[in-house]
Amino acid sequence: MAPPDANIHPVATGRAAETVTQHQDPQELTFYSGWFCPFNQRVWIALEERGIPYQYKEVNPYKKEEHFLRINPRGLVPAVEYRGKAIYESLILLEFLEDAYPSHKPNLLPSDPYERAHQRIWIDHISKTVVPAWMRLLMAQPNEQEKLQTALNELYEGLRKLQREVKGPYFAGEQFTLVDVALVPWVVRDHVLAEHRGYKREDVGGGWVEYAKALETRDSVLRTTSERDKYRVLYDRYLRGEAQSEAAKAIRAGRPLP
Repeated sequence: MAPPDANIHPVATGRAAETVTQHQDPQELTFYSGWFCPFNQRVWIALEERGIPYQYKEVNPYKKEEHFLRINPRGLVPAVEYRGKAIYESLILLEFLEDAYPSHKPNLLPSDPYERAHQRIWIDHISKTVVPAWMRLLMAQPNEQEKLQTALNELYEGLRKLQREVKGPYFAGEQFTLVDVALVPWVVRDHVLAEHRGYKREDVGGGWVEYAKALETRDSVLRTTSERDKYRVLYDRYLRGEAQSEAAKAIRAGRPLP
Protein backbone atom coordinates (compact mmCIF):
# COMPACT_ATOMS: atom_id res chain seq x y z
CA MET A 1 0.00 0.00 0.00
CA ALA A 2 1.27 3.47 -0.85
CA PRO A 3 2.19 5.71 2.09
CA PRO A 4 -0.76 7.83 3.31
CA ASP A 5 0.60 11.06 1.88
CA ALA A 6 1.60 9.66 -1.51
CA ASN A 7 -1.28 11.02 -3.57
CA ILE A 8 -2.38 14.05 -1.55
CA HIS A 9 -2.05 17.26 -3.49
CA PRO A 10 0.68 19.20 -1.66
CA VAL A 11 -0.95 22.64 -1.61
CA ALA A 12 -4.33 24.34 -1.64
CA THR A 13 -5.98 25.01 -5.00
CA GLY A 14 -8.69 27.27 -6.44
CA ARG A 15 -10.00 30.04 -4.17
CA ALA A 16 -8.05 28.61 -1.25
CA ALA A 17 -4.76 28.96 -3.16
CA GLU A 18 -5.53 32.64 -3.74
CA THR A 19 -6.07 33.05 0.00
CA VAL A 20 -2.77 31.34 0.79
CA THR A 21 -0.93 33.75 -1.52
CA GLN A 22 -2.35 36.70 0.40
CA HIS A 23 -0.98 35.43 3.71
CA GLN A 24 2.72 34.81 3.24
CA ASP A 25 4.14 37.77 5.16
CA PRO A 26 5.31 37.13 8.76
CA GLN A 27 2.75 37.98 11.47
CA GLU A 28 2.52 37.52 15.21
CA LEU A 29 0.29 34.50 14.46
CA THR A 30 1.52 31.71 12.18
CA PHE A 31 -1.15 29.27 11.01
CA TYR A 32 0.13 25.73 10.35
CA SER A 33 -2.37 24.29 7.95
CA GLY A 34 -3.27 21.16 6.04
CA TRP A 35 -5.48 22.51 3.27
CA PHE A 36 -7.51 19.28 3.01
CA CYS A 37 -8.37 18.85 6.71
CA PRO A 38 -11.91 19.77 7.87
CA PHE A 39 -10.74 20.44 11.44
CA ASN A 40 -8.13 22.76 9.98
CA GLN A 41 -10.70 24.57 7.83
CA ARG A 42 -12.64 25.56 10.96
CA VAL A 43 -9.77 27.74 12.13
CA TRP A 44 -8.99 29.03 8.66
CA ILE A 45 -12.59 30.18 8.23
CA ALA A 46 -12.49 32.00 11.58
CA LEU A 47 -9.24 33.77 10.64
CA GLU A 48 -10.71 34.90 7.33
CA GLU A 49 -14.11 35.76 8.76
CA ARG A 50 -12.63 38.10 11.35
CA GLY A 51 -9.77 39.55 9.30
CA ILE A 52 -7.08 38.46 11.76
CA PRO A 53 -3.56 38.89 10.33
CA TYR A 54 -1.78 35.55 9.97
CA GLN A 55 1.01 33.88 8.06
CA TYR A 56 -0.03 30.66 6.34
CA LYS A 57 2.32 27.67 6.37
CA GLU A 58 1.35 24.42 4.68
CA VAL A 59 2.44 21.22 6.43
CA ASN A 60 1.77 17.58 5.71
CA PRO A 61 0.64 16.07 9.02
CA TYR A 62 1.32 12.57 7.72
CA LYS A 63 5.05 13.29 7.45
CA LYS A 64 5.49 14.42 11.08
CA GLU A 65 8.39 16.75 10.34
CA GLU A 66 10.56 17.70 13.32
CA HIS A 67 9.79 21.42 13.33
CA PHE A 68 6.04 20.85 13.22
CA LEU A 69 6.25 18.28 16.02
CA ARG A 70 7.76 21.01 18.17
CA ILE A 71 4.66 23.09 17.45
CA ASN A 72 2.23 20.22 18.05
CA PRO A 73 3.72 17.02 19.52
CA ARG A 74 0.68 15.12 18.22
CA GLY A 75 1.61 16.09 14.67
CA LEU A 76 -1.92 17.22 13.81
CA VAL A 77 -3.27 20.31 12.09
CA PRO A 78 -4.48 22.90 12.81
CA ALA A 79 -1.86 24.53 15.00
CA VAL A 80 -0.64 28.07 15.49
CA GLU A 81 2.38 29.87 16.83
CA TYR A 82 1.29 33.02 18.64
CA ARG A 83 4.06 35.33 19.78
CA GLY A 84 6.40 32.35 19.85
CA LYS A 85 4.03 30.05 21.76
CA ALA A 86 2.29 27.00 20.31
CA ILE A 87 -1.45 26.26 20.52
CA TYR A 88 -3.46 23.51 18.82
CA GLU A 89 -6.83 21.66 18.66
CA SER A 90 -9.45 23.26 16.41
CA LEU A 91 -12.18 24.07 18.95
CA ILE A 92 -9.67 25.42 21.45
CA LEU A 93 -8.16 27.57 18.70
CA LEU A 94 -11.57 28.97 17.75
CA GLU A 95 -12.09 30.19 21.30
CA PHE A 96 -8.49 31.39 21.55
CA LEU A 97 -8.98 33.65 18.53
CA GLU A 98 -12.03 35.17 20.22
CA ASP A 99 -9.99 35.91 23.35
CA ALA A 100 -6.75 37.03 21.69
CA TYR A 101 -8.35 39.29 19.07
CA PRO A 102 -11.46 40.85 20.68
CA SER A 103 -11.24 43.99 18.54
CA HIS A 104 -11.39 42.07 15.25
CA LYS A 105 -15.02 42.01 14.20
CA PRO A 106 -17.31 40.25 13.88
CA ASN A 107 -16.92 38.19 17.03
CA LEU A 108 -18.12 34.65 16.45
CA LEU A 109 -19.26 34.01 20.02
CA PRO A 110 -22.06 36.17 21.45
CA SER A 111 -21.29 38.45 24.40
CA ASP A 112 -24.27 37.29 26.48
CA PRO A 113 -23.17 34.51 28.90
CA TYR A 114 -26.28 32.39 28.31
CA GLU A 115 -25.96 32.61 24.53
CA ARG A 116 -22.25 31.71 24.73
CA ALA A 117 -23.11 28.65 26.80
CA HIS A 118 -25.91 27.73 24.36
CA GLN A 119 -23.44 27.90 21.47
CA ARG A 120 -20.97 25.69 23.32
CA ILE A 121 -23.65 23.06 23.93
CA TRP A 122 -24.30 22.75 20.19
CA ILE A 123 -20.62 22.85 19.28
CA ASP A 124 -20.23 19.91 21.67
CA HIS A 125 -23.11 18.15 19.88
CA ILE A 126 -21.39 18.65 16.53
CA SER A 127 -18.09 17.40 17.92
CA LYS A 128 -19.39 14.34 19.76
CA THR A 129 -22.37 13.30 17.64
CA VAL A 130 -22.43 14.76 14.12
CA VAL A 131 -18.78 14.49 13.11
CA PRO A 132 -18.28 10.91 14.42
CA ALA A 133 -21.47 9.76 12.66
CA TRP A 134 -20.29 11.49 9.47
CA MET A 135 -16.97 9.68 9.67
CA ARG A 136 -18.54 6.30 10.47
CA LEU A 137 -20.80 6.64 7.43
CA LEU A 138 -17.87 7.61 5.22
CA MET A 139 -15.87 4.57 6.32
CA ALA A 140 -18.71 2.02 6.33
CA GLN A 141 -18.16 -0.37 3.43
CA PRO A 142 -20.88 -1.13 0.83
CA ASN A 143 -20.89 -4.81 1.86
CA GLU A 144 -21.64 -3.77 5.47
CA GLN A 145 -25.21 -2.65 4.83
CA GLU A 146 -26.38 -2.83 8.45
CA LYS A 147 -23.39 -0.82 9.63
CA LEU A 148 -23.84 1.68 6.80
CA GLN A 149 -27.55 2.17 7.48
CA THR A 150 -26.94 2.58 11.21
CA ALA A 151 -24.35 5.29 10.55
CA LEU A 152 -26.65 7.05 8.08
CA ASN A 153 -29.51 7.04 10.58
CA GLU A 154 -27.24 8.34 13.34
CA LEU A 155 -26.07 11.17 11.11
CA TYR A 156 -29.62 12.13 10.13
CA GLU A 157 -30.70 12.05 13.79
CA GLY A 158 -27.79 14.27 14.85
CA LEU A 159 -28.40 16.76 12.06
CA ARG A 160 -32.14 16.90 12.70
CA LYS A 161 -31.54 17.63 16.37
CA LEU A 162 -29.22 20.47 15.39
CA GLN A 163 -31.57 21.78 12.70
CA ARG A 164 -34.37 22.23 15.21
CA GLU A 165 -32.17 24.88 16.88
CA VAL A 166 -31.29 26.75 13.67
CA LYS A 167 -32.94 30.17 13.46
CA GLY A 168 -31.91 30.79 9.85
CA PRO A 169 -30.17 31.60 7.69
CA TYR A 170 -27.42 30.65 10.18
CA PHE A 171 -27.62 28.87 13.52
CA ALA A 172 -28.16 32.06 15.55
CA GLY A 173 -30.04 33.97 12.86
CA GLU A 174 -28.39 36.58 10.68
CA GLN A 175 -25.07 36.33 12.52
CA PHE A 176 -22.55 33.69 11.43
CA THR A 177 -21.19 32.13 14.63
CA LEU A 178 -18.88 29.42 15.97
CA VAL A 179 -21.60 26.77 15.71
CA ASP A 180 -21.69 27.37 11.96
CA VAL A 181 -17.87 27.39 11.78
CA ALA A 182 -17.62 24.13 13.73
CA LEU A 183 -20.01 22.38 11.32
CA VAL A 184 -19.45 23.81 7.86
CA PRO A 185 -16.33 21.83 6.74
CA TRP A 186 -18.41 18.64 6.86
CA VAL A 187 -21.23 20.32 4.93
CA VAL A 188 -18.72 21.34 2.25
CA ARG A 189 -17.61 17.70 2.00
CA ASP A 190 -21.02 15.99 2.20
CA HIS A 191 -21.03 15.50 -1.58
CA VAL A 192 -18.78 12.49 -0.86
CA LEU A 193 -21.52 10.92 1.27
CA ALA A 194 -24.15 11.83 -1.32
CA GLU A 195 -22.19 10.20 -4.14
CA HIS A 196 -21.13 7.05 -2.31
CA ARG A 197 -23.15 6.44 0.87
CA GLY A 198 -26.77 7.32 0.10
CA TYR A 199 -26.86 10.58 2.06
CA LYS A 200 -29.35 13.23 0.91
CA ARG A 201 -29.57 16.71 2.41
CA GLU A 202 -33.30 16.82 1.76
CA ASP A 203 -33.77 13.65 3.87
CA VAL A 204 -32.59 15.57 6.95
CA GLY A 205 -35.70 17.73 6.50
CA GLY A 206 -36.75 20.87 8.35
CA GLY A 207 -34.91 23.42 6.23
CA TRP A 208 -31.57 21.62 6.25
CA VAL A 209 -31.04 22.16 2.51
CA GLU A 210 -31.36 25.93 2.95
CA TYR A 211 -29.11 26.00 6.00
CA ALA A 212 -26.43 23.89 4.31
CA LYS A 213 -26.53 26.13 1.24
CA ALA A 214 -26.13 29.26 3.36
CA LEU A 215 -23.10 27.72 5.07
CA GLU A 216 -21.24 26.44 2.02
CA THR A 217 -21.71 29.69 0.05
CA ARG A 218 -20.40 31.95 2.82
CA ASP A 219 -17.46 33.92 1.40
CA SER A 220 -15.02 32.89 4.15
CA VAL A 221 -15.90 29.26 3.41
CA LEU A 222 -15.40 29.66 -0.33
CA ARG A 223 -12.04 31.37 0.28
CA THR A 224 -10.78 28.37 2.26
CA THR A 225 -12.10 25.58 0.03
CA SER A 226 -9.95 23.89 -2.61
CA GLU A 227 -11.04 22.29 -5.87
CA ARG A 228 -13.35 19.33 -5.34
CA ASP A 229 -11.30 16.84 -7.35
CA LYS A 230 -8.29 17.39 -5.08
CA TYR A 231 -10.33 16.25 -2.08
CA ARG A 232 -11.50 13.18 -3.98
CA VAL A 233 -8.12 11.42 -3.89
CA LEU A 234 -8.00 11.77 -0.11
CA TYR A 235 -11.57 10.67 0.53
CA ASP A 236 -11.22 7.69 -1.78
CA ARG A 237 -8.92 6.23 0.87
CA TYR A 238 -11.65 6.59 3.50
CA LEU A 239 -14.24 5.09 1.16
CA ARG A 240 -11.99 2.05 0.64
CA GLY A 241 -11.28 1.76 4.36
CA GLU A 242 -7.57 2.50 3.86
CA ALA A 243 -7.23 5.96 5.45
CA GLN A 244 -4.45 6.28 8.04
CA SER A 245 -5.36 9.62 9.60
CA GLU A 246 -5.69 9.76 13.39
CA ALA A 247 -9.43 10.32 12.95
CA ALA A 248 -9.76 7.20 10.78
CA LYS A 249 -7.80 5.12 13.28
CA ALA A 250 -10.05 6.35 16.08
CA ILE A 251 -13.23 5.44 14.18
CA ARG A 252 -11.93 1.94 13.41
CA ALA A 253 -10.99 1.43 17.06
CA GLY A 254 -14.26 2.82 18.40
CA ARG A 255 -12.44 5.63 20.22
CA PRO A 256 -13.46 9.31 20.44
CA LEU A 257 -12.03 11.46 17.66
CA PRO A 258 -8.65 13.01 18.51
